Amino acid sequence: MNTPQTLPWSLDLPASARLTLACLDLTSLNDGDTEADIAQLCQRAQGPMGSVAAVCVWPRLAAFARAQLPAHIGVAAVANFPHGHTDVDAAVRDTLQIVQAGAQEVDVVLPYRALMAGDEAAVTRLLTAVRQACPGLVLKVILETGELKTPALIERACQLALAAGADFLKTSTGKTATHATPEAAQIMLNAIAASPAARDKVGFKPSGGIRTVQDAIFYEALTQQILGAEALTPKRFRIGASSIFGHIESVLNPTATPAAVPSSGY
Repeated sequence: MNTPQTLPWSLDLPASARLTLACLDLTSLNDGDTEADIAQLCQRAQGPMGSVAAVCVWPRLAAFARAQLPAHIGVAAVANFPHGHTDVDAAVRDTLQIVQAGAQEVDVVLPYRALMAGDEAAVTRLLTAVRQACPGLVLKVILETGELKTPALIERACQLALAAGADFLKTSTGKTATHATPEAAQIMLNAIAASPAARDKVGFKPSGGIRTVQDAIFYEALTQQILGAEALTPKRFRIGASSIFGHIESVLNPTATPAAVPSSGY
């Protein structure tokens, strides 16, 4: 894989940290998450260093998160997560709960095991039903690329997600052994660029295992290289992580002691 060309702003770590913060989906998806946990997360999302793009939570906590945040910070919640089953009714129930909560974004797991088994129809049924259940909301489709493994399967997952109306392609749930990788990112970005309907509007979200601003810079550079500088905005680029948040704070305010962000599995 070609290494992205060095970007001028990549030498300015604070500028990179500000971009990363603005494109961050600050996430908490622990099984035992409570309103108190999400209140803390939402407080961090609008700190003195700037605001994140969105806060990502379970559907049951989406309405609470929406009530804690100003309008300019989105609320995302997950559907069919993290298992990626083929149960359309369950995925639609998750989605409707997210819609009714007043959230702006749905992160749905593509039924990746069905795709690996050759059942593309099951993938399309679920993604199409979720898309229809959340009109007007941003739909991010999680491919779980670390499980798909092969370039051909990752590329096919991209094609099916785009055909079903995805607004973003997302690498991973953060709940499996392999998270975002440069190889998967390049395949996904090339799939977006190759689609006339997607290349100027669909976004990319690397997720899992991104722990430093330097990690983020790689994916920002690759996105710029393939989709252009205009894609480096929260409307087209997101990072799914919480562990990176402390490093962003340390870059933007080196004298401060970053507060802990609850572990999210990301």
